[in-house]
Amino acid sequence: MAKKSKNKSDKGSQPSATPFTDALKVSEGFVLADLDTRATPAFDGKKKDGQAALADYDDELSTLQEKMYAASVGGDSRRRVLLVVQGMDTSGKGGIMRHVVGLVDPQGVQITAFKQPTAEELSHPFLWRIRKRLPEPGIIGVFDRSHYEDVLIVRVHDLVPPQQWARRYSTINDFEQGLVDDEVTVIKVMLHISSDEQKDRLARRLDRDDKHWKFNPGDIDERKHWPAYQEAYQEALERCSTDAAPWFVVPADRRWYARLAVQQLLLEHLRALDLGWPKADFDVEHEKERLART
Repeated sequence: MAKKSKNKSDKGSQPSATPFTDALKVSEGFVLADLDTRATPAFDGKKKDGQAALADYDDELSTLQEKMYAASVGGDSRRRVLLVVQGMDTSGKGGIMRHVVGLVDPQGVQITAFKQPTAEELSHPFLWRIRKRLPEPGIIGVFDRSHYEDVLIVRVHDLVPPQQWARRYSTINDFEQGLVDDEVTVIKVMLHISSDEQKDRLARRLDRDDKHWKFNPGDIDERKHWPAYQEAYQEALERCSTDAAPWFVVPADRRWYARLAVQQLLLEHLRALDLGWPKADFDVEHEKERLART
């Protein structure tokens, strides 16, 4: 069970004894269609409890991120984190950026939202644009969509021949293994919502003037391909959830839970790095004496 920050209140329910990493990991035999998108694995509380718990862990997440950053600046650590966030339209990726990643010191975070490839990007292998945005040591890199688009939307819309996208699963696995070998902690999250929930979220955007800017008419067209996307996600999860870089599927019909789950996944992975502050490369007591004389 994750420990709660001591300086926070005790009002929020705490995550259960089961780590989110274990509760949400894609293992052999996983079936996406069987997952309850309103479930709250590893958390027993209600919405208000989840929101309180999210706030309770802000300080710890910020401290761990700062330790990783400090170790790269004040030492020779190459550790960094790559958080990959995938999901259907309206699944809550933007909320993760604001309510989880957005609370970490901006100097230690790099967010990349991958859009439709440009002409230049299309002229290169599909991982070319991904490699250019990988985080530097000490940084939490966040991909809003990612290289997985090349086995998702590319597959659903027949943008390349099937034999071409079919080869990409093994290429992705080799790529991610290389990242892990280079001290990158890879956390891959799929925010999984139901078709009905997506329909409700799109309707709410249409009903509010202040949400029209978020509405894309193409999202309705994409709903026609829902079964094909679910099939594409199932295969990507099956073939690319490895020991080195497993997938985590987060039920996302409840926004508050999805945000808490991603925060806890980040925390559990950062804690596992056993981070510490870099040792001073100068004589601390001598510098104190010098300072006192000024």
